[in-house]
Amino acid sequence: MNALLQKANEITRRDFVLRAAKTCLGVTAAPLFLNGRAQAAFDGASKAKQVPTARNMIYLYMSGGMSHLDTFNAQPGTDEAGPVKHIKTSADGVLLSEYLPLTANHMHHVAVVNSLASTQGAHAQGNYYMHTSYTLRSTIKHPCMGAWMSKFQGRNNPSLPSSVVVTNDSKHPGAGFFEAAVSPLMISNPTTGLQNSKRLNHLSEGDFDYRMGLSQKLDSAFRAQYDYSDLRAFGDIYKDAVKIMKSEDLAAFDLNQEPEAMHELYGKDPFNQGCLLARRLVEHGVRFVEVDLNGWDTHTDNFVRVPDQCAKLDQALSALLGDLDKRGMLDDTLVVLTTEFGRTPKINGNEGRDHYPKAFSSIMAGGGIKGGQIYGKTDKGGHEVVENKVTPPDFNATIAYALGLGLDQVIFSPSKRPFTVADKGQPITSLFG
Repeated sequence: MNALLQKANEITRRDFVLRAAKTCLGVTAAPLFLNGRAQAAFDGASKAKQVPTARNMIYLYMSGGMSHLDTFNAQPGTDEAGPVKHIKTSADGVLLSEYLPLTANHMHHVAVVNSLASTQGAHAQGNYYMHTSYTLRSTIKHPCMGAWMSKFQGRNNPSLPSSVVVTNDSKHPGAGFFEAAVSPLMISNPTTGLQNSKRLNHLSEGDFDYRMGLSQKLDSAFRAQYDYSDLRAFGDIYKDAVKIMKSEDLAAFDLNQEPEAMHELYGKDPFNQGCLLARRLVEHGVRFVEVDLNGWDTHTDNFVRVPDQCAKLDQALSALLGDLDKRGMLDDTLVVLTTEFGRTPKINGNEGRDHYPKAFSSIMAGGGIKGGQIYGKTDKGGHEVVENKVTPPDFNATIAYALGLGLDQVIFSPSKRPFTVADKGQPITSLFG
């Protein structure tokens, strides 16, 4: 009997602390001792901590599965390389595909990770796993890295969102199970500015403020009766929207303020202009910007389509790295380029490469990363990882480590399930200088 009473008391105390944490902190974080599930989430997570080496992040996502053999994992002299030649770079011993000649001049800033391996070989699943560190489930949606940054570190500029994603992917995980207030701002076209962000011409500022005040009064009874966190979050979104509309920093989204020479430097493709927008937004205090480049699903005509893709990437990436470096922004801005999986070393009957999660490549630059290095390797031909295998959670743990996010800090979803920023990923600390 005493044992049962003691257990009942323990459950009561546990529930009390959990509710107190939610009420006082306004988040679903809770101490690690609250239950066995939280402890289990904590046990596998890395305890590595450091002073953050990066304040901001620009995340370039190659949607469709970028071919590692035709970009960053040089395999000269092999049948798997096909017709692709390889070139020297500004970093000793680092070779690149001939399709990336401009990027080659900046490789002394870049660390190449050639030993990524995933368990997800389909696009939606691989994309989701790389963005969130968790496999796709129908019962829950996990946050992307920009949402984790917003949740833990807030904003640099109170007038602008803490994260922006330039994409046409309607299935992007966004804030996942986090509240709407930390959702990234989604933009489909970087050249059109921030749409619907100005008052109508016939409406004065006084009239606009009057209408907003009237709306608040009309909603007040409803908000008082239904005082839920999600409802408050959407109210905060409206306030943030008005704040952006009235802020001079709205100009951060206006690429017309960039000189024509800068547009020419980055290139006129939407992805290239998205990279230029990313630099502008980071300059104005946006913490996280993602820019997606679609078109890497090269089952056919790989050696026709990849050069076209690389031409866009090469111009934009080289311009971004050089521009950030010249402005003194590269030291505290982490630039990451990744994809959901690689392509088969074996060239298929359509002169293409198929899905290949067993080995692929990604890069990191700036933000404390020691450039001019290659981490991990595959066997000859790029078939199997043979040294320093890296999973998507490991890769994301490395990003979180650079940003100073707590790898072992547990957050509870609305269903009371515990999660950490990179699941059980282990950061690659040797990448840092």
